[in-house]
Amino acid sequence: MKNLSISLFAALFILASCNNDENSNNEPEVVVNENPATFKEIGSITIGGEAAAEISAYCEKTKRLFTVNNSGVNQIDVIDITDPTKPTKIGKIDLVAYEGAANSVSVFDGKLAVALESTVNKQGNGKVIVFNTSDYSLIKQVTVGALPDMITFSPDGKFIMSANEGEPNTDYSQDPNGTVSIIETSTYSVTTLDFSSFSSQATALAKDGFRVSKFAKSFAQDIEPEYITISDDSKTAWVTLQENNGVAKVDLTSKTITAIYPLGLKDYNTAENAIDVSDKDDKVAFNPWKVKGLYMPDAISHFTVNNTPYFVTANEGDAREYDAYSDVKRMKDMTLDATAFPDAATLKLETNLGRLNLITDMGDTDGDGDLDQMVSFGGRSFSIWNGNTGKIVFDSKNDVDKKTNELGTYDDKRSDDKGSEPEAVVAAKMGTQNILFVGLERSDAFMVYDTTNPTSPQYLQTVKTGDAPEGILFIPASKSPTKRSLLVVSSEGDGSVKIYQPDLK
Repeated sequence: MKNLSISLFAALFILASCNNDENSNNEPEVVVNENPATFKEIGSITIGGEAAAEISAYCEKTKRLFTVNNSGVNQIDVIDITDPTKPTKIGKIDLVAYEGAANSVSVFDGKLAVALESTVNKQGNGKVIVFNTSDYSLIKQVTVGALPDMITFSPDGKFIMSANEGEPNTDYSQDPNGTVSIIETSTYSVTTLDFSSFSSQATALAKDGFRVSKFAKSFAQDIEPEYITISDDSKTAWVTLQENNGVAKVDLTSKTITAIYPLGLKDYNTAENAIDVSDKDDKVAFNPWKVKGLYMPDAISHFTVNNTPYFVTANEGDAREYDAYSDVKRMKDMTLDATAFPDAATLKLETNLGRLNLITDMGDTDGDGDLDQMVSFGGRSFSIWNGNTGKIVFDSKNDVDKKTNELGTYDDKRSDDKGSEPEAVVAAKMGTQNILFVGLERSDAFMVYDTTNPTSPQYLQTVKTGDAPEGILFIPASKSPTKRSLLVVSSEGDGSVKIYQPDLK
C-alpha cells in the first residue's frame, strides 16, 4: 500500500456542481487533508429489495440523492443526506405516467436528467426526462434512441448525453440500432447518432478484437452503447460498446462519432493474469489457462495527466442470451481443435475448464467448426487506456479477484463465469492524487487505487459494500454537506445506499 502525502491546502480538481458524471474533475478547491486509503462506511439506508438502488445522483443545492428504484415500483427515490450518517428518504418522483422505466440519472445545477426505456415497447425509442431537483417539477421531456441505459451531463452543463443500448427482443424480430444521443440543454434539441458509417471498417476492427455477432442483421444494429464519460472541457466523450468489446470516441462540437477503438483480447495463459476458473473444485485457485478474454467494459471514467487524457474501463463482460440466439456455452459442451488442445479431455473436467463460459461464435480461426482458441467474457480487471489513441497503458491483471479473495468477499461460485465482475469505475481528484474507485458487482466491494502515475497505479484499499454494487458516486469535499469527501455506493442486490468517508491525515 502506498500513501502519497498531500499538503493541507492542495488544489483539488473536482466534479462539476450537482453532476452525476463522476468522471469530470476540472474545478479547483481548497480541502482538508484526507487519506484516500481510509474510506469507511458512515451511513446507510435501504430503500427496497432487489433492483431498488441502482444508480444515484447528488445535488449540492438540495443536499439530496436521487436514486433509481425499480423494485416493484417505477420511481426515483429522493434521499436527504444533509447528515450523511443518517440518510433519510424524503420523497419520490413517480415515472409511471411517462411510459418508461428509469435506467440512469444525472444532476447538474438543480436539474435532474432521467434515462427512460420504453415500457410500451422496449425496442422503441426511449426518453430523457428533466426535472427540477427542489420541487421535482417537470422541465422537459425529449425522445432519444432505443433503451437509453446511461445518462450524464457534460461538465459545463451544456449537453446531456445518453447511451442507447438498442437491445433486440427475444426472437430478434426487432433489433434497433445502438445509438448515442446528444441533447443541447439551451434548446433541448436532440442529435442521435448511430454507427452505420463504420460498417465498412468491420473486418479491420474485428482483427483487433472488436466483436460483431454472427447473428447480427447489420453492423449498426449489433452495436450496444453502455456507458459514457465526457472530458473536462466538454468537447470529447468516450462511450463503452460492451458486447462489442470496444470504445467509441465522440466529438461534441461537431456531434460526430470520430473513432471506434477495438480493445483486443487478454491472455490468461500467464502467471500475472492467472484466473480461478472452476466453481466445482472446492477451492479458489489462480492458475494460467490457455484462454483469452474480451474486456467488454461496462462503466467508463476518465482523468488527465500532463495534458494527456486517459479513460478507465470496468471490464465486466456480458453475454447475449435470447430465445433466438445465445452466445454463451460451457467449455465442456464445445468441440476443441485436437492440434491446438491435445489435452482436451482433461481440460473439459469440471474441476478444470469444463464449466467456464465461453463465447460461442469466436475462436474458430480456420472455419472448420471447432475451437482453435477459447474466448471468455470479461477481463476480470480494470484497464487504463490512452484517450487519444485508444491504446492500453495498464491492466490490473488478476489483482481484483485476488484482493477480494483476501478480503473474504470473492464468490467462488462466479469462478466459471466472470469472477468479481468489475461493474463501476470512477476517477476523481483528492489533493494532488488521481484516485480511482472500482465497484465489484459479484464480490460486493469497491477497491481504491492511486492512479497519479497511470502506467503504474498503486493499490490502496478494498472495502465491503451492499449486495451487488451497481453505481458509485464520488462527492468531493467542496460539494459535500460535511465538506468532507464522500463515496456513495448504490447496490441493486439488497436495495441499499451506503455512504463512505475517508479519515483525515
